Amino acid sequence: MTFVPRRSFRLVAALLTLSTGLLLVGCSGSDSTATSSTTTTTTASSAPGKPQVSTVLNKQAQTVLDQLLQYPTGSQAQVSSALLTIDPGVSTGLHKHDAPMYAYILEGTLTVTYEGGIVKEYSAGSAILEAVGTAHNGENKTDKPVKLLVVNIGAEGVANTVTL
Repeated sequence: MTFVPRRSFRLVAALLTLSTGLLLVGCSGSDSTATSSTTTTTTASSAPGKPQVSTVLNKQAQTVLDQLLQYPTGSQAQVSSALLTIDPGVSTGLHKHDAPMYAYILEGTLTVTYEGGIVKEYSAGSAILEAVGTAHNGENKTDKPVKLLVVNIGAEGVANTVTL
């Protein structure tokens, strides 16, 4: 078992609380239009004593490769999350996701190469809905660690990540 500092647990709890609030805010609107806002952050002012909401992803309906978002069907829905640290010069290895996966880059810059030669770079503050069913490799090409929050929106019996 790996020791995780209490500070990390607080960070995860805060991010999950914020994510849940963002999901509730995003799901409560009556606007049915899908918009893509992967790197735009907006801050809504709030009344004194109320939480302040900074939206990092709003009603995203397409992945980073413009695939329509579709949840796995046929089994119980499951949500998993993790904090991932990628040291300088390290890569994730070629893999794919069989279910939607949301990632928020906390620190650093991650370069992802998708099948077909598509290369995208995600920096701190980027919120992405990762490609589904598409082989890709993430790599830290910088001299500082990359830290990201990964939230898998899957289902029982569906692998979050498939190593290729």
